[in-house]
Amino acid sequence: MRDRNRREFLVSSAMAAASAQEAARPKSGPIGANDRIALGFIGTGGQGRGLIETFRKFPEVQVAAVCDVYEPHAGKGRAISGGSPDLYADFRRVLDRKDIDAVVIATPDHWHAIMAILACQAGKDIYCEKPLGHRIQETRAMVTAAEKAGRVTQMGNLIHATENYHRVVEIVRSGVLGKISKTRVWMAADRRGLGRPADGTPPTGCDYDLWLGPAPKRPFNPNRFTFNWRYFWDYGGGILMDFCCHIVDLVHWAMEVDAPHKIAAVGGRYALDDNAEVPDTLEVAYEYRKGDETFLMAWSQTDASSHGIEDQGLGIMFQGTEATLVASYGHYRILPETGKRIEEPPRTLPRSVGHHREWLDAMKSRARCSCHFGYGHRLTSVGQLGNIALRTGETLRWDPIAERITNHESANDDLTKEYRAPWTLPAV
Repeated sequence: MRDRNRREFLVSSAMAAASAQEAARPKSGPIGANDRIALGFIGTGGQGRGLIETFRKFPEVQVAAVCDVYEPHAGKGRAISGGSPDLYADFRRVLDRKDIDAVVIATPDHWHAIMAILACQAGKDIYCEKPLGHRIQETRAMVTAAEKAGRVTQMGNLIHATENYHRVVEIVRSGVLGKISKTRVWMAADRRGLGRPADGTPPTGCDYDLWLGPAPKRPFNPNRFTFNWRYFWDYGGGILMDFCCHIVDLVHWAMEVDAPHKIAAVGGRYALDDNAEVPDTLEVAYEYRKGDETFLMAWSQTDASSHGIEDQGLGIMFQGTEATLVASYGHYRILPETGKRIEEPPRTLPRSVGHHREWLDAMKSRARCSCHFGYGHRLTSVGQLGNIALRTGETLRWDPIAERITNHESANDDLTKEYRAPWTLPAV
């Protein structure tokens, strides 16, 4: 059965690549209100398949192509697509298709920038999973490429669209919490560790060299593959990068800021005995300026205990002089200071039509999405700066206009990275 599936994948991929140019036809103009939207999905592991399930339910969406370097993932993606999309191993063949309107990127982080920039240059709109990229200069280049090409972009940050997040933003901005001098975001989980499996051979059906792409050449290790790649610096940035776009989002949005100016971090792999590289225990302090006022944001993480702050494993806190607000993805509560009474403000923000629906609608109207690449770049930079501060062991000062670290010149080397030949970051 495995050999038959492999033959079917190779034949399908080869036929699709050979016929794409002949079958593809340029779109005659912008997408109309009733036009079909042809999507190509690049990266069809667990998150990618979830996105196929989500997007295929919209009546105007056609899943036109499914791409993954690992055949079982590609096959599963096709099986749930609701049709018979072409299969590819090489994402560039998807971008070659003139009949594909947009791509959905759900690969490991180290691939996001190259794929997204080439997609912009191929005239595709883009939905890219969070975090937006692997380095700050990468995500800046993604923003530039999208702006130059006039593409509609959305970073996969679906919590941003929820009623709960909108309501928290309204409350914080109303001023009923008083002057806010400190915010907290935290993530606590009992992760148990990955173990220490030996290096080995890539599984059948995996183009491991293409999976690595621009990342350094390493022996195959099962812990570096599929979901667990995010625990290794070559491909991801740990739990900080995994969750900062979700929970720091609420602080940035509610406090109306887009970048810290001072960052310090301490942590390491203190609790879990495995071959992962990123911290399992981490504290990062960020200092923000908002006009003439200053406030702190504290990131707190443990991977060895599910007990966080206020009995929540994941949360966001705004500490004001009148009251404290504690939130998670789905709820919030206000804790007034002794003797204080807090009246909640009325609704002021327009509500979202839904994170995925918003992107599809914007492809027709050419409007800017709420989590467009510019917004995603700023959120992603927060996590990246925390990791740079950890690696340097220094308190860093960040110039958000120049996007440079001003007090530690060598730390700026970490804003970008070397790419394994023949891959390079496309010029924008």
